[in-house]
Amino acid sequence: MEKNLSSLAITFLLTLAACSGQQFSEASSQSSSSKPADTGNPFANSISQPLVKNMYTADPSAHVFNGKIFIYPSHDIEANIAENDNGDHFNMKDYHIFSMDKIGGKVTDHGVALDVKSIPWAGRQLWAPDAAYKNGKYYLYFPLKDKQDVFRIGVAVSDKPQGPFTAQPEPIKGSYSIDPAVFTDTDGSSYMYFGGIWGGQLQQWQNGKHTNSSKTDLNKDDEPALAPKVARLSNNMLAFAEQPKDVVILDEAGQVIKGGDHDKRFFEASWLHKYNGKYYFSYSTGDTHKICYATGTSPYGPFTYQGVVLEPVVGWTNHHSIIEFEGKWYLFYHDTQLSNGKTHLRNIKVTELKYDSDGKIITIDAYAKK
Repeated sequence: MEKNLSSLAITFLLTLAACSGQQFSEASSQSSSSKPADTGNPFANSISQPLVKNMYTADPSAHVFNGKIFIYPSHDIEANIAENDNGDHFNMKDYHIFSMDKIGGKVTDHGVALDVKSIPWAGRQLWAPDAAYKNGKYYLYFPLKDKQDVFRIGVAVSDKPQGPFTAQPEPIKGSYSIDPAVFTDTDGSSYMYFGGIWGGQLQQWQNGKHTNSSKTDLNKDDEPALAPKVARLSNNMLAFAEQPKDVVILDEAGQVIKGGDHDKRFFEASWLHKYNGKYYFSYSTGDTHKICYATGTSPYGPFTYQGVVLEPVVGWTNHHSIIEFEGKWYLFYHDTQLSNGKTHLRNIKVTELKYDSDGKIITIDAYAKK
């Protein structure tokens, strides 16, 4: 979700903010993607436009409930906090939920669904949420720092997909880090995927215990990268039914991706969807700003790296969701078009996602409009 700025990314963003009429350069020297360099406007060739224009929104988790698309994003605000690697400038305080009857149709804002002031255990920073439905109830899952400034994952419940939601009195027992994403399989089992390094604090945990205060990752480039986590949820959707497990991501040779491989290793923004009987685990690479994906035959993995879903967008973060609606597939994502490049003031977008005949996702460049 929210994050952390390398010195290269800071330089890029300051340049973009100060010189919005000049050419756009890459957000990171580690990224191999190209962007329009001859228009004077990095957004001139955008393949889609912001879905919400009267506020800043990010990290769109989209779901189809009752024949409509509901979007559960972060609500970005200008908190006037200096940018840092902990992501303190992402100081969100509430969630708005949006719905659409169809892609390209009117987007309805259902107002504040959950406010940090109504969460009993709250400290600060409501980051990227997700939602699920089961047993006639809707569940909103959210990462939030507790009163000790440690990220936990909470859950709130509603009778309606648009809320308002009522938070449980405590976070999910055994939860930590950020970016919950819930997938319900065809057998009715629901799984939560979560975790994020750097400001997401995943590197501070070992065997479910908070062990250190590291600000980045394990700094062991030749060892397996930090893995996102997965846990099956209880039938009431309010607790883990098991201890969280590592989500193992393998490279094309079948080896666990190493911590030094920043083009492929997991950083944050887990998402799982199923296509033609295969499980697709997608995620952000963080400081290389890509959405990548890997596939497997079980919701637990292991997953084998397949490629890039979305090339870097303008802004440091990259966070997405993938849904099927009326026979087509769609990628929801964000960039910083409305704020002209301010990394903590983003806007959600959507574009069609396509597969080739082998089931591989066709890579999307958000600025390749013809």
